Formats: sequence, structure tokens, C-alpha cells
Amino acid sequence: MRPETGPPAQTEHHHGSHRHLAVETRLEPARSARVDAIVVPTIRHPRWLEHAINLATDLDCPLVTLHSGNWSGAALASAAMPAEVRYVMIDIGEVDRLNLPYFATTALLKGTLFERGTDLAPKRNLGLLLARLMNWRRIVFLDDDIEVSGHEEVRRAASLLDIYDMVGMRIGGFPDNSVVCHAHRATGGAQDSFIGGGALAVETTRNPSFFPNIYNEDWFYLLDDKSLRMLAVTGEVRQRSYNPYDRPVRARDQEFGDVLAEGVYWLLDDGQSTDWQSAAHADYWIGFLDKRRAFIEEVLRNVRGLPADSELDRHAMKASLVAALGRLHRIEPEFCVAYIKAWAEDREAWRRHLDKIRRGGSDVSQAVKRLVKTGANQLNWKSLL
Repeated sequence: MRPETGPPAQTEHHHGSHRHLAVETRLEPARSARVDAIVVPTIRHPRWLEHAINLATDLDCPLVTLHSGNWSGAALASAAMPAEVRYVMIDIGEVDRLNLPYFATTALLKGTLFERGTDLAPKRNLGLLLARLMNWRRIVFLDDDIEVSGHEEVRRAASLLDIYDMVGMRIGGFPDNSVVCHAHRATGGAQDSFIGGGALAVETTRNPSFFPNIYNEDWFYLLDDKSLRMLAVTGEVRQRSYNPYDRPVRARDQEFGDVLAEGVYWLLDDGQSTDWQSAAHADYWIGFLDKRRAFIEEVLRNVRGLPADSELDRHAMKASLVAALGRLHRIEPEFCVAYIKAWAEDREAWRRHLDKIRRGGSDVSQAVKRLVKTGANQLNWKSLL
């Protein structure tokens, strides 16, 4: 909990909020507003799907779950589905066999300290690909640890997709932040949460974007070639709580993605985003990496200054911040530039890839077959559509 020391502290080294970048609205949902599918990437036991199941039932739309890990699977999840739920449940398996383009961003990180070991981004990209094959125009990405207050909140977000490319639902309850930003808030810093892929309605037929395999992949999905895509926020969802400081490796692995995303959004905050010219120069990243280093060191000093009887776990917080700082020291400005350039290449590669894939109809078996590369082993899946 935040120390009771007055209003949250501002710092010159960090932008604690990007809230002004999204249009906030509470328009009533149109009666005709439709959600074509709810897409849930998951590694957890199917019991975590209960909330998504209820939403799919109330909205009368298919539930798509994308599985990996030891506790999750299409067969296990389908066996737990109520009779009234329409679903498509897919075991992802090896990411390399998925019908996704060669991503320069993934290749750039492969074999480096910054390689991302999760499959969340590929799952979300696969959800976008499935939507194209099934001719779903409006889908909602929902993480399995997110609770929506009601299906009308989702319907409202979907109705706004007539105007906006994406509509996020603000994360309430436990904050959706990186470990470093959690520590900043916990020690009295001004820290907001921005919208992201955990609860995001997207329009799939215009202005396509993709999720790079990096921490904060959802922040990159919100961008276009020059700035933010048409973005709104409505309603509120709640994220289930967890201990952000339980493993220092969490902060370490987040750092490269946090640096890149916060660096790019710093430009958005300052209105300097046109064609990402600043982000494609090492001088910009030299200055931003200095800011980031000063920011983490400031948070670390604040943690060390907490009273001995503080309810916060100072030791765990310090370990996480030191891990983040250690990884930060390994990030070179030129590598940030290389990543931004690779990301721009990948946006074009994703557009070309989608152009090759004809929009389909309602044959889920044919759609699932096309989710893997030609000649690759087919995916395990279950469906009731």
C-alpha cells in the first residue's frame, strides 16, 4: 500500500500516466452492437475461464481460447464447457509452425538477453488471423485474470468500434503495471495504468496491426505508422491481484519492453511521434536510457528509505529493482534503434501476410487448418459452433 505522505510524487524522469492519449467515453451501446468472438490466451487451468464463459453466454458469441502450458488444454477446457456455450479451443504447441509471417523483431531478439520466452504475442496474433479467416469483424481480447463488471460494458466497447480501431476497458482493482511502476506507486509516486490487451475490443478489418513478441506488446499494437491508432476507452474491468515482487526475474525480463514502450509513448506524450523519426535515432535513446536509469535509481532509493516496520516487502522490492537496473545497463541505444526499425518492417510484413489470406466464412475446420504453415502438423482443437 502507498505510504500516507500526501499526494503522489511526480518525477521528471518518468511519465506516470498516458491517460490523455485515449478518448474516454460512456456512450450507451447501440442495440445492434455485436461481439463476434471473445479471444482468451491462457496457460491456466480451465477454472480460470469461468468469467469469460459467462460473458460469452450473455453476449451470445463464440469463446475462443488459445492454450499452452502444463495446466491448460483444449480437451480439458472443452470438457468443462456448459452446453449453451459456443466455442473454439486450440492447443498452440510450437509457435514456429503457426501461419504467422517472419517477424524481424523476433529474429533480432533471438539468442540475446532480451529474447521473450512467452507465447502471449503469437497467441494474440493467431486470434487476429482466426478472426480474418472466420470473417469476424469485432473481437474482444480478454485475459483470463480479468473480470468485467457486466456484458453491457463489453457491448458498449464493441459499439464504439464503428468509430474507433480499438476500445480498451480501463483496468481497475489491482493495477496493471510493470514491476518497476508498481514499486514507484507503492513508494508514493504518481503512477496510472494505461489500457492494454488484457481487455481490448478491436476492429479487425481496417488499419491492421500486430503484437510483437516483447513485454508491452499490447502498447505496440495500439500504434500505427505515425502515432496512435483511433483509440477510445470505456468502462472498467478488474485484474486479479498477484505479488509483482515474487520473482526478480519478472522485473528483469520486463525491462527491455518497458524501456521501448515507455520511450515511444514519451514521444506520444510530447507530440513528437510523426513517422517515429526521433525513435529511429540513437541520440534519442541515449537521453531516454539516462532518464530510465535515473527513474529506477530514484524508486530504489525510495524503497530503501521505507521504515523498517513498513507493510511492504522491502527486500523483495529491492531485489526486483536491482534486477531491472542490471538488465537496463545491458540495453544499448543502437539496439533500441534497430528494434524500432525492425518493428516498422514487421508492420508491413503483417499487412502483406493478411493480404494473402482471403476472408472466410463460418467453416471453423478449414480456418483452423490455415492457422499453421503449409506442411506443418495440424493443431489440436475442439469446437462447438
